[in-house]
Amino acid sequence: MTTTTTQIEIDRDKGDFQYPEQHKYDAGTGLSEKTIDYICDVKGEDDWIRSFRKRALKVFESKPMPTHWATKDLENIDFDKIRYYLADGQRASRSWEDVPDDVKETFERLGIPENERKFLAGVEAQFDSEAAYSNIKDAVAKDGVIFVGSTEGLLKHPDIFRKWFGKVIPTGDNKFSALNSAVFSGGSFIYVPPGVKVSHPLQAYFRINAENFGQFERTLIIADEGSEVTYMEGCTAPKFDTATLHSAVVELVAMPGAKIEYITVQNWASNVYNLVTKRALAHENSVVKWIDCNIGSRLTMKYPGVVLKGRKARGEVLSIALANDDQHQDTGAKMIHAADETTSNVISKSISVGEGRSTYRGQVHMPKHLKGCKNNTECDALLINSNSRTDTYPAITVRGDDNSVQHEASVSKVSAEQIFYMQQRGLSEGEAMSLSVNGFVNDLTRQFPMEYSVELKRLIELEMEGSVG
Repeated sequence: MTTTTTQIEIDRDKGDFQYPEQHKYDAGTGLSEKTIDYICDVKGEDDWIRSFRKRALKVFESKPMPTHWATKDLENIDFDKIRYYLADGQRASRSWEDVPDDVKETFERLGIPENERKFLAGVEAQFDSEAAYSNIKDAVAKDGVIFVGSTEGLLKHPDIFRKWFGKVIPTGDNKFSALNSAVFSGGSFIYVPPGVKVSHPLQAYFRINAENFGQFERTLIIADEGSEVTYMEGCTAPKFDTATLHSAVVELVAMPGAKIEYITVQNWASNVYNLVTKRALAHENSVVKWIDCNIGSRLTMKYPGVVLKGRKARGEVLSIALANDDQHQDTGAKMIHAADETTSNVISKSISVGEGRSTYRGQVHMPKHLKGCKNNTECDALLINSNSRTDTYPAITVRGDDNSVQHEASVSKVSAEQIFYMQQRGLSEGEAMSLSVNGFVNDLTRQFPMEYSVELKRLIELEMEGSVG
């Protein structure tokens, strides 16, 4: 009996393509008040936004570069050489037929229309600084759900947007949140009315096409009382020799009894500095769940957090990070308990390949006056090669006698016996290694939607090729 193994054809350069730049609006390189005036004039923003941006610029300039993180890598960022705003001037198309051909080809190559057909709810797609395609189906819109770009959210829904904008993540939270606040453009704004449960995930896709570019999308999601929504985002960029900066801010607000699930699968090129601030505010009996997958980039610094403000609120972070040669995945989670009987759960899986480095950096805080709070933190790291590295820096502060925390960390290496066993059953060494790594993260990937789980599995397969030996 002959067994035929079907090989899955994977386009390993799926995200590594670039179109000629023909931007109608270009703020040039460097950052000053003139840059901000240019952005505000192009976007037609109100005076309060202009003032907000300029105050943020002063905060950014006054704050030093973080010194307790990956200082050596951050020193390579030259803010004077970055382009802070690039756009073609068109409004986001609501019909796929109206999208410019080069942008349409980008999204077709990356499967965006296909995903949209699967989910029916809609997709917001950002090309450099602005959304190039935005579509939301009537089945969702008729329930009063707002799903637009942040620019449109500011202009058309200021009463909702302004109430929470910058409240979950203040401008001065860190140097890069201040930078985002000064030059933010694009991103998503979602508002789900009370009691509405959005049955299909809403999707966003962010692509960096230009060289020496900084992408600074700003996302705000508000789930009103008793509502539910799932949001999924994907990110790619072509490969350049020069550094590219991605510095986003994401704010989530879960009102009493609401549920928000936020899923990220990033596959940045190895020249991208991915410096993102993500935080949620969870009110009474609400649930916020971050599912975060980080592959690629030169340096990722991302620590999704939940401020558990209301009684019986629950926060969860499920994180997967894969660091290959010359990559540092500095990821983790922050759980701030601020009410009784709140619960948090953090599960982190990291894989270090070649000379890659993965770091878990977590914070759990429970004040003395709280009662009945619980946290579970699990950090598991897998080393593929003798030169790969992993570090764990948990900062857990628990006071009072009525709160409980448990923390578990493990580091393991792929077993030579396990690889040999699989090779005896017809797998190559690379296939066996890929199977071992996918098995390591399987309990988390099962919580991903199916097509994201498949995408993650294939991305891991690509990363593992050439990693053995």
